[in-house]
Formats: sequence, C-alpha cells, structure tokens
Amino acid sequence: MIREIQRFILADLALPIKTLFTGYLLVVGLGLLFAGAQILLTHGMADGKLGLSVDDIVYSYHGQPGTKLEAKLNGSMKDMAPPEVRLTLIKWASTGAPEEEWETTIKPHVEQYCAPCHANMPNLINISDKTVMDEVTKTDGGVSVSTLTRVSHIHLFGISFIFFFVGWIFTYATGFSCMTKGILIFTPFGFLIVDVLSWWLTKLEPNFAWLVIIGGFGYSLAATVMIFTSLYQMWLLPRRLLKPVNPLTDI
Repeated sequence: MIREIQRFILADLALPIKTLFTGYLLVVGLGLLFAGAQILLTHGMADGKLGLSVDDIVYSYHGQPGTKLEAKLNGSMKDMAPPEVRLTLIKWASTGAPEEEWETTIKPHVEQYCAPCHANMPNLINISDKTVMDEVTKTDGGVSVSTLTRVSHIHLFGISFIFFFVGWIFTYATGFSCMTKGILIFTPFGFLIVDVLSWWLTKLEPNFAWLVIIGGFGYSLAATVMIFTSLYQMWLLPRRLLKPVNPLTDI
C-alpha cells in the first residue's frame, strides 16, 4: 500500500519562503528582460536595423559578404561615426586594407571615432592596433568556432541553473495535471538545447537561423508562464488546506 504524503503548495508556504521565492523570480524575470534588450542591441543590429530578424541571426553566426569591419560599420557601430568616415573605412577594407593608407588616412579616423571606446573598454577589441585591425578587415565568416564553443557552454550551464530553480518553485503550483506540469518544466530545457545547437547549425547553413529564434522564444515563453503562475499562486490565490496526494500520480 502506497503511503500518502503531505504536499506543500505555493499558497500555503510560510512568509519567509514566499519572499525568498518571490525575490528570486522577480530578479530572474528582470534578467530575462535585460537579456532580450541585450540581444536586440547586439545581434538585433547586425543588419543595421533595430529588431531581431532572420538576417540578423545569419549575419551573426554564419557571416555575410564583405569584411568584419564593414559588417560592424553597417550594423551595431553604424551610429558611432559620420557616414563619410564609415564609407572611407569600408572602402579601405574592401580594397585589401593597403598598408600605406593606414597611418595617413585610416588611423586618424580610428583614433577619433573608435579608440575612445575600443581602447578603454576591456570587452572590446583595440582596433587602434594594426594587427587587430588586420583581423577585422578579413572576410566576415560570422562568429568563430572558439567563441561559439565558449558561449555555448556558458549558456548551457548558466541558464539551465535558472530554469532548474524556476521549475522547482513551479512544482509547488496547483491547477495543472501531472503531465502538463512535467511538460512545462521540461520545455525551457528542450528549447535551450535547440537554441544552442541551432547556433552551430546556422554557422554551417544559414537556413537554420529560424531555429535560433524559435529556441529563444520557446524557452522565454515557458519560463514566463511558470514565473507568473508561481507569483500569482503565492500572493493572489486564496489559501487552502493541504490535502494528501498519491506521490506516483501527483506532484
């Protein structure tokens, strides 16, 4: 005979536990919003237009015709220099970045418009250095394999921890069947795997760019449902008494 156990539900948690869960969910929710904004301001500007599109994904991961410098000057760095300066830099890069023009024509523009950020911010490459500039004047092949490897494992490890705790809190929610709850909890993990794998697929074949958008939207939507459901049941759902459940059929 199966021994019945008591179950905690969100509406009946003690106040300190509620505040702990609420603080975590609010911070995670805010973090997801800022992550979306960061994507719009980086990958979302790859085609020079605000808003995430398939072209943005293709340009970011697979690359685009022309040099890396041209891609940046027509994309996320478009507003950082006057149009005539951008055109000068793009033409120089497209003609093979001739050495004789670096000191006299190109470097002064770089020092004036690029160096204030690139030479002083640790997360930006210093393109005032000619050897660094030589790299960005090469044909744009999208994100490098080494960068993709680094970002992939950070993404998988870090975000899976977020979804683990969001899902764990959601296990105390009521009003969902065991199957529905299980699907909701697994969904963000599944879409996270799709998201990261699609980066690699898009690097090889641009037609997979749609999967990047689907993966990111899928896990964001699932996490949002669990976050709002948990917050609602903790603070707005009428309190009720615990009741015994079967541990093999209910969660």
